[in-house]
This record gives sequence, C-alpha cells and structure tokens, in this order.
Amino acid sequence: MVFVKAQKSRAYFKRFQVKFKRRRQGKTDYRARIRLINQDKNKYNTPKYRFVVRFTNTNIIAQIVSASIAGDHVLAAAYSHELPRYGLEVGLTNYSAAYCTGLLLARRVLKTLEMDEDYEGNVEATGEDYSVEPAESRRPFRALLDVGLIRTTTGNRVFGALKGALDGGLDIPHSEKRFAGFGKESKQLDPEVHRKYIYGGHVSSYMSNLMEDEPEKYQSHFSRFIKKGIESENMEELYKKVHAAIRADPTKKKSDKQPPKTHKRYNLKKLTYEERKEKLVQRLNALNSAKRGDSEDEDDDDE
Repeated sequence: MVFVKAQKSRAYFKRFQVKFKRRRQGKTDYRARIRLINQDKNKYNTPKYRFVVRFTNTNIIAQIVSASIAGDHVLAAAYSHELPRYGLEVGLTNYSAAYCTGLLLARRVLKTLEMDEDYEGNVEATGEDYSVEPAESRRPFRALLDVGLIRTTTGNRVFGALKGALDGGLDIPHSEKRFAGFGKESKQLDPEVHRKYIYGGHVSSYMSNLMEDEPEKYQSHFSRFIKKGIESENMEELYKKVHAAIRADPTKKKSDKQPPKTHKRYNLKKLTYEERKEKLVQRLNALNSAKRGDSEDEDDDDE
C-alpha cells in the first residue's frame, strides 16, 4: 500500500479564511454573541441591550451595551473600584461586591432614563428570587445577560452581579438555578444561603475560622480588613449601608484628577518643510566649519 502525503496546495491557501481577531485571541465567543445581538426584523434599528459582566484580577466591570454596525454602544457602566465612594473599601472582587456593582449599574441606568422612581426594585435583599413587575407608565428596562467566556457554574460571581441588577429594578431573563444556595439534590433555592453570600457572610465565616485556627494567616490574609477596622461581626451592617448609599446617589462622579499640562512624547515631532530645510542648512554649515577647521590644522602642521 502506498501512502501519499497530503500537501496543502496553493488552491487551499487561496480558499483559507482567517478567523476574527478576537476569536484568534480567545476573547469573544461569536456563536453566543450573534444569538445575543440578533434583532427581529420588525424591530429594525431598535437597540437590543445586553447586561455585560466581566472580571479582572482587581475589578468588576458591569455595562449596559447595545450592538450596531459601527460598533458596540455603552449606555451606562459601573465598576467595583467606584464602591469605596459608597463605603466599601476592601473585598472588591467577591460575590458581595459583584452584587453591589450590579445594583449600582441598575440604579444608574434607570436614573439616566428617568425610570428610577417607577422601578425601585427589591429595596431589601432577602436572597429570594425577584423579578420586576411592569408599571402603568413605562415597561421595565430589559437586557440580556452576557457572561462572555465565564463558566456558568452555580454560585459564580457573575450571578451575584445579575442578582444586584434584578434587585435594582432591571428586567433580565434568568433562572434561579445558578444563584448561590441552589441545592443540587433539593432542586430549590435556599434564600438564607443566598442572603449570606449577598451580605458577605461567606467571607465573615472564613474570617472567624481563620482567626481561631491560623491567627498568623488571618493577619496576613485580611490585613486590609484589619487596617480598615472591619470585623466578621459587622460585615452585614457594612453591606447594608453600602446598598443604601448606592440607592441614595447612583450617579457617576466626575474625576477630580487634573489632566497633565504637558503630554509625554515618545516619538519625534514631525517637522514642517521649512523646519527640515533649516535643519539641513545648519547641518551643512556645521560640516563645512568642521572641514575648514581640519584644513587650518593641516596648514599649521606644514608651517
């Protein structure tokens, strides 16, 4: 039997299609994205909003985004690095912080659209599933959850942000099966467990256990909590104050940082024709003077 080695001919490469850049980088799931942004033809040019949640090592990003041919348009955004303004200075990437960020975004977008009075949402977080009811004046603001490449496991932080947005008054299609506290065997959501996660109870219990079993590890692991005077007993009270502060004023604060007076420049400034001409003249003059100096030195040696 003769085996023929498969060769990728020129015809193969002429037909080869390069995948989208963000697919090559592993940043966008285009199969999921196309299903999220596809709009009905009888709603032509009507924005279809997505509730986008992304996590970095130090931050939580929540945005209300709509897609267009020119690119995605962000209607409103909220970040966990804004939470120190509302009284939460530590633990800005956990489930409780994700809830606060989702709540902040929901209140902010409703205030922007002047719907915050009609849709107050769930003022006190009980851990139970909540869906907003339509008011007489306007329909609730609807968005679809966009999780990106996150694995949608039960209790994932992205569902903490979702719960915050729901309690904030947004209409987002969802199921309670992915909230923290949903039992695999009982097939039901335990509101008490979910409430514990919303108010930082899981962090509080870990702090207590670590304080008793490994005091040194507790001192290093929760050094920022200790510095701010946050203890396991007053965790729930802290988050209640944060939720109330967010509802009181969700508007985005303008940065106090002044723009730099002189901008750093890392490349050479582009010269005009006159400047280039003058620079050439200077260079020729310098070259001529150098040659003249050399000839004078030679004459001196001859003498």
